[in-house]
Amino acid sequence: MDEVAISDEDRRLLGRWAADCVERALPLFEARAAGDTRPREAIEGIRTFVREGKRTGRLRSLAWAAHAAARAVDDPAAAAAARAACYAAASPYIHPLATPHQSKHALGPAVHVARARELASGDDTGVGDEELRWAIEHAPDEVRELLRRMPARSPGRSRLDTLYHRLDAALRR
Repeated sequence: MDEVAISDEDRRLLGRWAADCVERALPLFEARAAGDTRPREAIEGIRTFVREGKRTGRLRSLAWAAHAAARAVDDPAAAAAARAACYAAASPYIHPLATPHQSKHALGPAVHVARARELASGDDTGVGDEELRWAIEHAPDEVRELLRRMPARSPGRSRLDTLYHRLDAALRR
């Protein structure tokens, strides 16, 4: 299996972009689970990583905690927002393998934010498309270059697959 070079700076820039994307959707989770701070703590954890550059066990734990929060909430939009926080906190752990699975980890925060917004708006796909446009406009060149080193994503069949494919294709341009 081919490997791609991923620098510490790539990981920090990916983490910053992921956190910026996810912060836009955290209110969707917090409105449904006001006392559950796990997704917000995951974003704080990735922000700490961006500043300090150290992957720690605590950051991994924060990612898993946000994932657990997604499973615990009974609202699909809130669950998608928490899942986005999980992906963001886990972004520094992306493996240097040239596989579509790894690009899923890089794109996951923005894709799950788009899906969360769609679900919150009554499944309006235009809202998700708008969220992807925001993510594309704010993606650092280094994130785009990182994705270009990985295999392109296929369209797939589900709405999530479509969002992944659209974001991947746009960031490669």
